[in-house]
Amino acid sequence: MGKSITELKLTPSAKLAAVIGAGKVTRPQAVKKVWAYIKAHKLQDKKNKRMINADANLKPLFGGKSQISMFALAKCMSKELKK
Repeated sequence: MGKSITELKLTPSAKLAAVIGAGKVTRPQAVKKVWAYIKAHKLQDKKNKRMINADANLKPLFGGKSQISMFALAKCMSKELKK
């Protein structure tokens, strides 16, 4: 039996590694680390908590956008994790 998707260790791209580090991680670990970064740097929008404001490290990850929704975060991250 192969590993489930939540157990598979993936390599983050340079853009994602700038936020979470360069070590191999599972998808849930990567999401958890990005959220920890967002909370530590107070990047959730004050008025609309569903929006995330980009800083210099997150902007490349967000495709150059200055703000994205928390629902779009998973889509941005999936492009940045490779086997």
